[in-house]
Amino acid sequence: MKDVITVGLDGTPESLAAAVWAAQEAALRKVRLRLLHAWVMLAQEPAPHAADEPPPTDAEDRNYWPHRIVEDARAAILERHPGLPVDHELVAEDAFKALQDAAAQSDLLVLGSRDLGPMSRYTLGEIGLKVVAHVVTPTVLVRARQNAAATAPEGDVVVGVSLHEPCEAMLDFAFAAAERRGAVLRAVHGRHLPAHAYNRGGGVEPYVVEEMTKDAQRELGEALALWREKYPEVRVDERVELVSPAQALLRDAEGAGLLVVGRRHKRHLLAPRIGHMVQAAVHHAPCPVAVIPHE
Repeated sequence: MKDVITVGLDGTPESLAAAVWAAQEAALRKVRLRLLHAWVMLAQEPAPHAADEPPPTDAEDRNYWPHRIVEDARAAILERHPGLPVDHELVAEDAFKALQDAAAQSDLLVLGSRDLGPMSRYTLGEIGLKVVAHVVTPTVLVRARQNAAATAPEGDVVVGVSLHEPCEAMLDFAFAAAERRGAVLRAVHGRHLPAHAYNRGGGVEPYVVEEMTKDAQRELGEALALWREKYPEVRVDERVELVSPAQALLRDAEGAGLLVVGRRHKRHLLAPRIGHMVQAAVHHAPCPVAVIPHE
């Protein structure tokens, strides 16, 4: 464990919302928070600034606006979490490279994501999408619509469970998040109905639905047994939905405080991909989304 959470800042409301969420998480975990701003045109910085050593704010400072960005975020955070250890750092390099390096030094990376309104849902920026596809550190995406005045995470933690791929890292993250929050963990498994479930009239055969539901519930229970034992204080709501996994996940994420999804991390001949489930979550989920890489 590195005992640090890093949040990327770019001066937008989205990144400020991400900083507020990251501070809440750092307070829950009792770890340090690092505010990172990267821009290739930054002037040379003498050294990273500690929380009790604010950078200069003189308008003649060549890095005045970058300093302003991190100071505004720092002020908003310390107003809510006065005792939280906060570092901030300006990095004179490409934002993607800086975030990738920072992720390798962190337990969690937090990024803002553009929110174009309730109808448009949540549009992941180009850099954020690229970072999520490349890093092996858990990454949380937060939109500006998250209430910046909130002082604590609210709502259940939701995790999508495929039952056909490794889920250990994702389930460990989800159970730990629920335990820290004292929240219910909704474990959701979506499964398509097979062709033989439909009769000639286009209806669904009840006995097929019943058998599939029983099988899925048994498999989901088996997949969660180890984690229930490891996290006995976490209340678990097991849900089986006979619809597409993405549809099931988004349906059960309504009203949630955090959605946890997995992303297979492996080398591709072309470019890394984030997968269908992650695409659906990061573009349509109504809450912060944690993307957990796994082999």
